[in-house]
Amino acid sequence: MSLFLFLALMAVVLGIIGFAAHGLFYLLVIGAVVLVADLAYAALRFRRGGRKHRVVR
Repeated sequence: MSLFLFLALMAVVLGIIGFAAHGLFYLLVIGAVVLVADLAYAALRFRRGGRKHRVVR
């Protein structure tokens, strides 16, 4: 979960810097790519996370 939050935060920061700074549009694009990859990772992780593993004794 912390990896998801860290990547989402980095995507937002890169997007803000890319939008605000003149000539750094590529940071906005990189931030958008990181955000899409992060959401895909979270979707795969949370879809498989519903099953609980049994402890065999």
